[in-house]
Amino acid sequence: MNLTLSDEQLLLREAARNALARFKTFHAARAALEDGPAHEPLPDLWPTACEAGWPGLLVHEAHGGAGLDAFDAMLVMQECGRVLAGVPLLGHLPATAILGDAPAAADMLEGLASGEQRAAYLPAQPPNDLTDSWTSEPALGTDRPAVPVIAGSDDQATVSGHFAFVPDAPGAATLVGVAIKDGNPVGIAVASDAPGVAIEAVTRYDATRSLGHVTLDGTPALILDAPVDSLVSAWHLAQALLAAESIGSVETALDVSVQYAKERFTFGRAIGSYQAVKHSLTEILRRLENGRSLLYYAGWSFRGKPDEFALASACARSVAGHALDHASRTMIAVHGGIGATWEHDAPLYFRRAQLSRRLLGGTAGATDRVASEVLAASSR
Repeated sequence: MNLTLSDEQLLLREAARNALARFKTFHAARAALEDGPAHEPLPDLWPTACEAGWPGLLVHEAHGGAGLDAFDAMLVMQECGRVLAGVPLLGHLPATAILGDAPAAADMLEGLASGEQRAAYLPAQPPNDLTDSWTSEPALGTDRPAVPVIAGSDDQATVSGHFAFVPDAPGAATLVGVAIKDGNPVGIAVASDAPGVAIEAVTRYDATRSLGHVTLDGTPALILDAPVDSLVSAWHLAQALLAAESIGSVETALDVSVQYAKERFTFGRAIGSYQAVKHSLTEILRRLENGRSLLYYAGWSFRGKPDEFALASACARSVAGHALDHASRTMIAVHGGIGATWEHDAPLYFRRAQLSRRLLGGTAGATDRVASEVLAASSR
C-alpha cells in the first residue's frame, strides 16, 4: 500500500487550488451572512467545476467522465474546504457513484458528467448496530425517520417522503437516494421538476453550504438496478468527502494561525514564542496529521479494500470533524479580540465546523460507528 500522491494527483490538487483562487470566496461568505444571498449572491463555481471536469470525477470514461477514484475526488474536496468554496460536489458525487453502478441510468450519466445537469444525493444511512433500518436525516430532533416505501409497480413506481438538510439540493436536476421496495432497499432517481417534488432552500450556520429540505409526494421515481453495496458505499463516500473538506479547512486554519503567531507581538515577543500558543497550534497539527492519514487510507480502501471502507470513512469523518471544531476555536483564540469579529475569517471557519459536524449523521454518528466496530472486533 502506497499512500504517496502520484504526479497526476498532485497536478489535480494544484489545478483545483489555482482554479478556486480566482474567486473571493471569503468576501462572498461574509457578505452572504451580513446582507443575505439576495443582496450579494455567492459566486457560481459550477462553471469552473465543469471546466475542470469535477462533475465527472467518478463517472466512467465510457459515459464522458474522468473515470477517477474516490481518492481523487477527496483531493478536490480538500481544496474546496481550504477556501470555503461552495462547489456543489458533496451532493453530486455520491449521486453519480450510485448512477454509475445502475445500467438503467446509463443515459443520464453523460449530462451529469459534463455538468450540464447536476445531481443531489438524498442521504440515507444504512442499518447499523443501533437500528436495523435505512434512515434519513431528521428535520428536528435526533430521531432519524425511515426512508420512504415505494408504491406501485416498477414501471409506475411512486415515492412519498421527506429528506431534510440535503446538501446541494437547490438547483439539482436529479435527486438520487434509497427507498424500500418489498422490504428491501433499492436506489431511486427522481427528476426535481417531477410532480410532487418540493425543494425548500435552507441556511444553517454556514451561508456557503447549499442545503434543502426535499419533499416527495406521490412522485414518479425510476427504480435503479444498482446493487445494495453501491447504495451503502454512497453513504460512506459522502462521509469521506465531508471529512476531506474538513481537513482542507483545518489546513487553512493552521496556516493562518501560525502566520499570525509569528507576526503579532506582545510584551516585546511574538505570541508564537509563548508556550500556551505553541502547544495549542501543535495540537491542531497533531489532529490534522492524524485526520489526513485516516483520510488517505479511506481513499485507498474505496477500491483497494472495500470491506474496510465503511470503517475507514467513519474514522476519517470522526477525526476530521473534531479536528475542524478544535482548529476553528483555536484560530479564534490565537487571534485574540479580532478573531471573534467580522474583520477576520476565523468565524467563517467556526460556522463551517459547526454545520459540518451535524450533517450526514453527524460527527457523533461516525464516532458511534467506529466504537461499535472496535467493540465488535474485541469480542470476536
